Amino acid sequence: MLARYKHAVCAAALCLVCAGPVTGETAQEAAFAAAQQLSDATVALQQTEGARDRVKALTEVIDAFEAGLAAMRNGVRSAALREQAIRRDLEARNEELAALLAVMQTLGAAQGPQVLLHPSGALGTARAGMMVGDISPALQAQAAALRAQLDELRDLRVLQEDATTRMQAGLEGVQAARTALSQAISQRTDRPRRFVEDPVRMAILLDSAETLEAFASGLIEEGEEWALPEGEALKGTLSLPVRGALLRDFNDADAAGIVRPGWLIATEPRAKVTTPTAATVRYLGPFLDYGNVIILEPAADTLLVLAGMGQVFGSVGQILQEGDVVGLMGGTDANLNDLTQVGGVSRSETLYIEIRQFEEPVDPNDWFAR
Repeated sequence: MLARYKHAVCAAALCLVCAGPVTGETAQEAAFAAAQQLSDATVALQQTEGARDRVKALTEVIDAFEAGLAAMRNGVRSAALREQAIRRDLEARNEELAALLAVMQTLGAAQGPQVLLHPSGALGTARAGMMVGDISPALQAQAAALRAQLDELRDLRVLQEDATTRMQAGLEGVQAARTALSQAISQRTDRPRRFVEDPVRMAILLDSAETLEAFASGLIEEGEEWALPEGEALKGTLSLPVRGALLRDFNDADAAGIVRPGWLIATEPRAKVTTPTAATVRYLGPFLDYGNVIILEPAADTLLVLAGMGQVFGSVGQILQEGDVVGLMGGTDANLNDLTQVGGVSRSETLYIEIRQFEEPVDPNDWFAR
């Protein structure tokens, strides 16, 4: 009997001892924390009706939903990757696992105490018994490890199914919050104005400007004398107006060889865009092929251009505070397939950022604290 088991047991034990399980506890904890974030955001959304500053409350709710969805997405991605790793590990060790299971099934099927007889007599039988005694704990340990991996696979599958339901609710919540935010901003009357737009002058300027540079220069020339801070004081202090990744740097050429003196930020659909500092709205609306544009004046002889949004908020002459939402990116909200795929949500939208000082474009790297 010993001769029959010796090779299979040793091979199985050797392979399995070197491949202990890696737990999915981190993914499960992250998913649980994200679920709590989404639950809290849902409650907060219901409470915004009575908020004194509903725009601020809704902005915070959107932040909470987006953070919760991102955390949930990371948890699901970790769980999916962990599940793939376990399955690959089990598939790669099919032969060893089969040998281990065969040994355990044979030992388990025998009735009564196991007596191992060796052809060489009592001494060989004693040695065989000692060898089996050494191997048995290893078999039990590896059986427990295999059982733990199978249990983990089951738990990871349940986690991903539960996360899908929670993410669907989170998507519906953030969509409702964005709609409510658009309505609340359109009704806002608590932001002061520096001046009232002259529609005729603006129409003439729009009609005559053939480039963004010409249009921005015209805005500066049309400006009035206001007590504004110096632009140099803002250098290195601005935060990014949108969550995303730098796609093209200052004066980088695009695929068509076109060079633009600004940043191009890749971001997710429907991401909110905020003003990085207190500023006056000089223009908002569509312009040439830039999509919806908002031009802000944060300092004397300094303009901040944000272009490529699907929706813009505010009005010309309005003074905005740092962190005020000025627009939403275009595209459609991420769907459930985007959220649950291992690669995550794609950054399919782009925001163009340009800073102009004394009518000349300047490098945003000097102004933003990345």
